[in-house]
Amino acid sequence: PCGLFSLPTCFFHHLEIYGLGGGRYFSTTPDYDNDVTGIRVSVGPVFGLIKSIQLRYGSSWSKSLGAQGGKIQEFLLQPGEHIIAVHGSYRGYLRYLVVYTDQGRSAAFGREEGNSFSASPDQPWKVLTGIFGHHKLLGITSIGFRWASIQSFG
Repeated sequence: PCGLFSLPTCFFHHLEIYGLGGGRYFSTTPDYDNDVTGIRVSVGPVFGLIKSIQLRYGSSWSKSLGAQGGKIQEFLLQPGEHIIAVHGSYRGYLRYLVVYTDQGRSAAFGREEGNSFSASPDQPWKVLTGIFGHHKLLGITSIGFRWASIQSFG
């Protein structure tokens, strides 16, 4: 539990970021009415770098976050399905991302290479609600994940 003196530690624990970073900051805009219902990842053709990511909230896509270009892959969630864990790897840039859902499904983007990471919420009832990180011209250099309680029960 977070006490008064451990608040900074607890706060930053929930905002862990993976990758070397550098470049321009990006973040999804919080959507307090809708859950994440899909993800789009753009992978570059030359080095297989992950260039950009988009989240879908309800029936609307967020703006594309990251660099332009690449081949877009899309993973749509079923009604009532949520992303509960993420695995990935980076070497200079984000190269691999796998999302896992509470219905036993997963989707992989890119190619595993470099330093691996795994991210999941600190409480079992939390789900993915947003992403943030940094990008340069060639792609995403770091990524972090926001976790919170389910927004809609439809």
